[in-house]
Amino acid sequence: MTTATQNTSQAASSQAPIRIDIWSDIACPWCYIGKRKLESGIEQFSASGDAPAVEIEYHSYELSPDTPIDFHGSTTEYLAERKGLPVVQVEQMLDRVTGIAKDVGLDYDFDSVQHVNTVRAHEFIHFAKANGRQLDAKERLLKAYFVEGRDLSDIAVLGELAEELGLDRAAAVHALEERVHHDDVLADQQQAQAYGIQGVPFFVIDGKYGVSGAQEAATFADVLNKVTTDRDNTTA
Repeated sequence: MTTATQNTSQAASSQAPIRIDIWSDIACPWCYIGKRKLESGIEQFSASGDAPAVEIEYHSYELSPDTPIDFHGSTTEYLAERKGLPVVQVEQMLDRVTGIAKDVGLDYDFDSVQHVNTVRAHEFIHFAKANGRQLDAKERLLKAYFVEGRDLSDIAVLGELAEELGLDRAAAVHALEERVHHDDVLADQQQAQAYGIQGVPFFVIDGKYGVSGAQEAATFADVLNKVTTDRDNTTA
């Protein structure tokens, strides 16, 4: 995947692509799980061979905007210390999520996850979008956060990831230091408020159907089929 609106279905169809707008946070474990389930749902939907293409665009949402920009600690420490949850309860929650993630092929490592304020990561994703690599950047940052334990509040780390993605490292660092895309992040968040989004992941499909949470692949396939049926009925 190479662009923010790349076709994830390669089917030959005369229909306009179905657009999916996704609000999510790179520190949201359900967002990564939901991403995989959506991808599976698109595969199911596209299996017929004549389905319209699907275009995806990601939008910024901060689950924990109150996290200090200089906070350094694990997810367990953050939830226990700042949310007042018992450590045992937090560990049980994370173990459950790790198991669900594994079911969709993701190897979460919460022992190494560094909980951070994610605003810089969102600005980085907008930088990547401006350079045609939003989907790649989203996937890379999710893996860096949940699997590799990278500090995604560190501009130097984000610069390294930019270079890895084939983007200009110096340009990425400059954009982050100068907050070039901060207004883009705010615009996404304001749109989320306008839609009444209170949790992520949240999927807006074809501008008319909202899907909340990491639903099963079949749910996404059903909604995409519903969109196609709606279009057929409109043009009939």
